[in-house]
Amino acid sequence: MLQNREGQRVPNVTFPVREGNEWKQVTTDDIFKNKTVVVFSLPGAFTPTCSSTHLPRYNELAPAFFAEGVDSIVCVSVNDTFVMNEWAKDQESANITLLPDGNGDFTEGMGMLVDKRDLGFGKRSWRYSMLVKDGVVEKMFIEPEKEGDPFEVSDADTMLAYFAPKAKKPDQVVVFSKPGCPFCVEAKALLDEKGYNAIEIPLENKVRGRVIGAVSGKATAPQVFINGKLIGGLEDLKAHFA
Repeated sequence: MLQNREGQRVPNVTFPVREGNEWKQVTTDDIFKNKTVVVFSLPGAFTPTCSSTHLPRYNELAPAFFAEGVDSIVCVSVNDTFVMNEWAKDQESANITLLPDGNGDFTEGMGMLVDKRDLGFGKRSWRYSMLVKDGVVEKMFIEPEKEGDPFEVSDADTMLAYFAPKAKKPDQVVVFSKPGCPFCVEAKALLDEKGYNAIEIPLENKVRGRVIGAVSGKATAPQVFINGKLIGGLEDLKAHFA
């Protein structure tokens, strides 16, 4: 039976962490003392749900958490520090502290260590998230005890809705462009000027027309989408902001 630790202090653990070419001992006090921290824990680095959804969405929503008073967002996994460091390079994780619980001491102390022997993983963390204030767990979202790897309540959106239900989430902006296109450059600059952190997707000549046509119904670049809504080309973008 998994344990809900709301109202209790987090385990007193020291994490061996490799930074550059040196070892560093990070304690739970270093992470939690006098801080508001969001923690999410997952079964393993490089695994599908963890890499495609769990970690990237926390990284994406991090500015909203920070604006509402969260000091840091920590991802815990029962992996060694070398694996976690490589996963950090591979992922969208600039806003996240990846914490290697290689021996499982923290996870066991949280009552979240489970047997994944059937997958060849050995002992790993169950998937959960929690809000910790000055080392005390205020809230936990623990995935239901089902077969497989449920991912229903420990996500970033659920945690943000609990912690700051009125927080503004970062806009999701994509620009489909073509290399050397001055209108594309101007559209990206306009988005930057308006404070949007746009993702630019440059498309090669061989596929550009088909891709842009399929997603927007138009044939010219750029094509801008904001929060899933097609804005259109450069002139459409200017009109949108006007």
